[in-house]
Amino acid sequence: MLIVQKYGGTSLGDTERVRGAARRVTGLARQGNQVVVVVSAQGDMTDMLIGKAAQVNRRGAAREMDAYLAAGEQMSAGLLAMAIGAMGYPAVSLTGWQAGIQTDGVHGNARITGISPERIRQELDAGKIVVVAGFQGVDPEGDITTLGRGGSDTTAVALAAYLKADKCQIFTDVDGVYDRDPRLYPDATRFGRISYEKMMALIENGAQVLHDRSVEFAREFGIKVEVLSAFTGEPGTIVGDLE
Repeated sequence: MLIVQKYGGTSLGDTERVRGAARRVTGLARQGNQVVVVVSAQGDMTDMLIGKAAQVNRRGAAREMDAYLAAGEQMSAGLLAMAIGAMGYPAVSLTGWQAGIQTDGVHGNARITGISPERIRQELDAGKIVVVAGFQGVDPEGDITTLGRGGSDTTAVALAAYLKADKCQIFTDVDGVYDRDPRLYPDATRFGRISYEKMMALIENGAQVLHDRSVEFAREFGIKVEVLSAFTGEPGTIVGDLE
């Protein structure tokens, strides 16, 4: 099987969590699966970077902010690839543009327009786990772009679509999709399965568990997405066509 997994910032928040992700990923690879991992910046790294930029220029050019902020995901990708390597499995980290992710030129909120996955397939065929920096791509001018907050979700679903993956999993700090925020409402109900349309409605009402464009991509390409906890090991919520 070809499996695409995405780990959010909380899921990679410290060294032990990075190692936990590496253990899960290498376990899949040792079972004979090909694995592509998409990563967000660790913890509050993006907010920290934005704060540092504001100290220099409160109205920094959007192009330069993209070049700067993309570094957070690149650091996560390199770190996770090294953690995987320490467990005896070959891994390679790729930036968004190395992974062939093409976008329009809207800096700070770009849309993915296509993916050329040849480099990823080459690395998978060489027996490596591929770790891709999420949230970023390259525009027609060759400039780095970022996809907006939560954009790593979209990176993962888009890669699953273009690679024709068998499974797409989004690991986060909650164990699935709820009708309300379970951190605020103890009586919130978790969905076992939910349609694309209902997921979009929840997002429009403020749910932040998935990026809206990731659901649009999933619906367009018919990708089933599982949202699950990086910490419990339990099944999560399947987002897909319920027909």
